[in-house]
Amino acid sequence: MSSSRSSSVSSASGESTSSKTAQDETIASDLVVTKYKMASEITQRVLREVIDRCVPGASIKDTCIYGDKRLDEETLRVFKKDKEVKKGIAFPTCLSINNYICHFSPLVSDPDMILKDDDVVKIDLGCHIDGYVAVVAHTLVVGATKEKKVTGRRADCILAAYYAAEAALRLIKPTEHNTAVTEVIDRIASVYHCKPVEGMISYQMSRGIIDGEKKIYQNPSEMQRRDIEKQEFGLHEVYAVDVLVSSGEGKPRETDIRTTVYKKKDFIYQLRMKSSRVFLSEVEKRFTLMPFTLRHFEDEKRARMGVIECAKHDLVEPYPVYQEKDGEFVAEFKFTLLLMPSGQMKITGLPIDLDLYESEYKITDSDIKQLLTSSTQKKKKNKKKKKGTTGQGASALDNVEAVEDDGDEDFEDEPDDKTKSKSAKSKKTNKKA
Repeated sequence: MSSSRSSSVSSASGESTSSKTAQDETIASDLVVTKYKMASEITQRVLREVIDRCVPGASIKDTCIYGDKRLDEETLRVFKKDKEVKKGIAFPTCLSINNYICHFSPLVSDPDMILKDDDVVKIDLGCHIDGYVAVVAHTLVVGATKEKKVTGRRADCILAAYYAAEAALRLIKPTEHNTAVTEVIDRIASVYHCKPVEGMISYQMSRGIIDGEKKIYQNPSEMQRRDIEKQEFGLHEVYAVDVLVSSGEGKPRETDIRTTVYKKKDFIYQLRMKSSRVFLSEVEKRFTLMPFTLRHFEDEKRARMGVIECAKHDLVEPYPVYQEKDGEFVAEFKFTLLLMPSGQMKITGLPIDLDLYESEYKITDSDIKQLLTSSTQKKKKNKKKKKGTTGQGASALDNVEAVEDDGDEDFEDEPDDKTKSKSAKSKKTNKKA
């Protein structure tokens, strides 16, 4: 055991080095921001492709396989020369429909589901570059058009989830607290006579970690309420903000569908079975602490065997498929958020076309309306500040285009008329990498 004196002496030189290393791994570093943007551009691109495949008659299994294939292909394109940079899937493609809440990503050997008109589809996926994660979730209704609008409880839960996510975006900033986000999600859901799905958590993220120290609870369970800590958001933090709203009671129930998505835990145990040890070794090498699906293994049967002992001894965390009551609907919107000195930088998440949705309910609370129409960027003290304020200020409630400006690959804090040129430069940078 080291003496107290030796530890204090070593900390004098080691502390500054470790703190500098820690800072270099945060978005205070331009290189780290670049890697987050690269991951987000891939995630956004693949999300759009998966959305395009969500048509009547489409196979959910094939769509999930396609999404993962594209994430792998796109991440392999970057940092080709630097073999030390790990990259790949940070969350496997999941498609959960109607009353299924999350994590449905069937194996090749599992029964399939086929999409049909009016299905409410939640798409969840993500990737990482060098451990810097960009995740996203989006909800759509199959076959919806302006001539065939989404109405009833489908529209209610989708609009509630969408506006709640937009409100959360504006509240997650330095000096604000997680409890304020929990409260506003609940208030907006109640406007549409819906419930946030109980117990769902949004997490702070850091390099290689998707479920970090700070948490945002929505509709916390009784057990969670005892453990909730009031936490303040800080500059240069990153969050995966995940909002799920149900048209029903919001009580998730585990289904009898086989769990296929897991994540390795930072825990050591000597496994008995050779198949389990081989499985865990492959998980550590390929996925580290990122979620994965058993579909990613060449020998699916062996993977199913290996994961049993690993789960039994708490070496991997399962992501079960949850559901609401039959006949209810669940909507989800998830985005990746960077807290920068200039304001909130939302790097994933797509807007919805509000003209497709028609609800009998409407937000009338002046405080919420003011929040939804507020800008996510700090005001600039220069003559050009008027040029870009209109689009960002009216974003969530009144103007669909403005929402797109806030969240759809507009990563730089610049007026809207410069977005295209910035996007083009970003694509050229990716090709070089």
